[in-house]
Amino acid sequence: MGGLVALVVLLVLAVGASLAVGANPVPPSAVWQGLLHPDRSEASLIVWTERMPRTAVGLLAGASFAVAGAVMQALTRNPLADPGLLGVNAGAGFAVTLGVGFFDLSGVSSYVWFAFLGAAIAAVLVYLIGSGGRRTASPVTLVLAGVALGAVLGGISTFVSLLDPDTFRAVRSWGLGSIARTGIDDTLTVAPFLIVGLAIAFLLSATLNTTALGDDLSASLGTSIVRTRVLGMVAVTLLAGGATALTGGIAFLGLMTPHIVRLIVGPDQRWILAYSAIAAAALVLVADVIGRLIARPSEIEVGILIALIGAPVLIALVRRRRVAEL
Repeated sequence: MGGLVALVVLLVLAVGASLAVGANPVPPSAVWQGLLHPDRSEASLIVWTERMPRTAVGLLAGASFAVAGAVMQALTRNPLADPGLLGVNAGAGFAVTLGVGFFDLSGVSSYVWFAFLGAAIAAVLVYLIGSGGRRTASPVTLVLAGVALGAVLGGISTFVSLLDPDTFRAVRSWGLGSIARTGIDDTLTVAPFLIVGLAIAFLLSATLNTTALGDDLSASLGTSIVRTRVLGMVAVTLLAGGATALTGGIAFLGLMTPHIVRLIVGPDQRWILAYSAIAAAALVLVADVIGRLIARPSEIEVGILIALIGAPVLIALVRRRRVAEL
C-alpha cells in the first residue's frame, strides 16, 4: 500500500509539472489560481487551452498502453506481450494511415474507428499466425508473428505515406508518439472508449489470476476461458486502438511498466493493473516534461523519450530471472 501511495504522490507531482513547465513557464500559484478560477489571463489560457488537454492525453494514454500490455501478458502468459511488440499498435497505425491517405480523414474523432478496427484485426491475425491453427500459441511464435506483421504493416504505411506528400506530413509527426497534438474535443471523443477498456480490464483482473494457472486448471476452477479471452481482447482493442489514435503509439510502455510493477507487487493481476496504470501515466508526463525542457523552445516527442528510457530498463530487467515469472 505504501508503494501505491508513493506512486499517487508522484503522479500528482507529474501533473503539476505538466501544467506548469513549458516554453512559457507558469508559476505553481498561477496554475492553481487558473485551475480554480478560469479567466482570460495568460496563465489561465495556457493551462486550460494548451497544458490541460496535453496532460489529460498523457494520463489516459499512459494508463491505457500499460494496462493493455499487462492484460496481454496475462492472457497469453507471455512476458514479451505488448501492444507494440505484437503488432496491435502497428495495425491501428496502418488503418489510420489508410484512412488519412484514401479517405482524406483528419482529426482523431474521424479516424478513431479505423484505429479500433486495425488494432482488432492485427490482434486476431497475430494470434492466428502464431498459433498456426492450434488452440494455443507459444510466446516465441507470438512475438515472431507480431514483429513480422508489424514490419509488414509499417512498411505498407510508409509506402502509402510516400505516395502522397499530404499524407506523409499528416502521419509523420503523429507516428512519433506525441501527446501535444490532440485537442480537448478529440480527447473527449476517445476518452469514453479508454475508460470502458480500463473498466473491462479491471473487472477481469481476478479472472486473469486464474488464467496464469493454465487453461485446464483455470477451467476446473470455474473460469470461462473463451469469455475471458474475448473480453480481454475487447479491452486491449479499446485501450491500444484508442491510445494509438490519440498519440500515434508509444513503444515499450506496455511492455516495460508491468514488468517493473511485477517486481514490486508480485503476480497478483489486481495490483499489477492498478500500479501499472498509475506508474505509466506518471512516466509519460515526466518524459513529456523532460522533452519540453531539453529542447526548449522546441520539444522532443514523448514516444522518443520513452523508447530511450525503455530500452536500457528492459535490458536490465531481462537479466533478472524473476522478470520471466508471470
